[in-house]
Amino acid sequence: MRFIADLHIHSSYSRATSPEMVPEGIWKWAQMKGITIVGTGDFTHPRWFKELGEKLESTGNGLFQLREDRQGEGVPESCRADLFFLLSVEISCIYKKRDRTRKIHCLVFVPDFASAAKFNLALSRIGNITSDGRPILGLDAKELLKITLDTSPEAVLIPAHAWTPHFSVFGAASGFDSLDECFDELTPHIHAIETGLSSDPPMNWRLSALDRITLISNSDAHSAPKLGREANIFDADVSYGGIMESIKTRAGFLGTIEFFPEEGKYHYDGHRPCGVRSSPDETRKNEYRCPACGKRLTVGVMHRVEKLADRAHGFRPAGAPRYYSLIPLQEVLAEARGVGSNSKSVYNEYMNLITRLGSEFKILMDTPLSNIEQVASPLVAEAIARMRAGKVHINPGYDGEYGEIKIFETAERKEIKGQGTLL
Repeated sequence: MRFIADLHIHSSYSRATSPEMVPEGIWKWAQMKGITIVGTGDFTHPRWFKELGEKLESTGNGLFQLREDRQGEGVPESCRADLFFLLSVEISCIYKKRDRTRKIHCLVFVPDFASAAKFNLALSRIGNITSDGRPILGLDAKELLKITLDTSPEAVLIPAHAWTPHFSVFGAASGFDSLDECFDELTPHIHAIETGLSSDPPMNWRLSALDRITLISNSDAHSAPKLGREANIFDADVSYGGIMESIKTRAGFLGTIEFFPEEGKYHYDGHRPCGVRSSPDETRKNEYRCPACGKRLTVGVMHRVEKLADRAHGFRPAGAPRYYSLIPLQEVLAEARGVGSNSKSVYNEYMNLITRLGSEFKILMDTPLSNIEQVASPLVAEAIARMRAGKVHINPGYDGEYGEIKIFETAERKEIKGQGTLL
């Protein structure tokens, strides 16, 4: 069965996360997005673990559904579909290895609550898992992998947002130059990495060392509308085992849904306090210093990939899964209207579109443009056409600042409104 899965999100018990990130809110928005399987996130947090146990019920195959008495209103009939939860958590490991402080975030997946409880008990003996949904532990990522493997034969660890400068396995500030350096003899148990918002598959294809690795993408959502901003496409058994086997072998792993990586907040180098955005070439020319104040620039994902790459830009490994660069529908509508994506008018139009045409992913990827134009406008149809073709303008993100993505220049928007579609 073909389905979309977003396996890395956070609950309302994580810092800077919306109170809407509860099982009911996630259930609602995942269906509107067109997601079939969503990670729970944060299962190490005692209160979230308890809430999940009270509100979810097992399907018997390593997945869980929201109890029927918890399923509320608000999902348009056109988007109604089965939604399954998979037990997941992100762990922040901060430790010293090879004379450097390392800060590595890892995703861990388990097939049942008993395994989650066993994993939580092991971590509680190491550090505090009660203060945040994403616990911060003084634990070597390799030791976390050992704990994961000891928890259950089916438990899986995947390095999270693998290129983010400050908290990732390949991060310029605190990571490693290879998976082997991080996980040593346990590296064969690492079957995938999460590419993160600031990188996409073509960037990762430049490293031959990643040829055996499945490249997954997830939203890392802290609010419900951000669900699915990155996700994975499977044609596999809808079960915990089916998903993990597909990730390990790539059988039935069809590809990923991606941000345009330039929109990610660490794509380019830069210094946010000075408003300085810098390409890798410019950074090297300026000897890694901010040209405005002289402080050291934050080295971004593109620069880091170039440093570790052993292949030229544009290389594609044989048999590499497809990827789709999308812009969230609310951002598309905001661009067409020339207003903010959080405006009430954008939300109302969003709800109208998914009510009449189906889920967000269906609209962005599959719905004929003529149908979109009839329900929305020529401007919205043109925006989606350009997005599908990759015809967008982006000022790359840098040093924690998201990139600015534009589909239309102001004059183009007026022209389309005045003369009809440019399709």
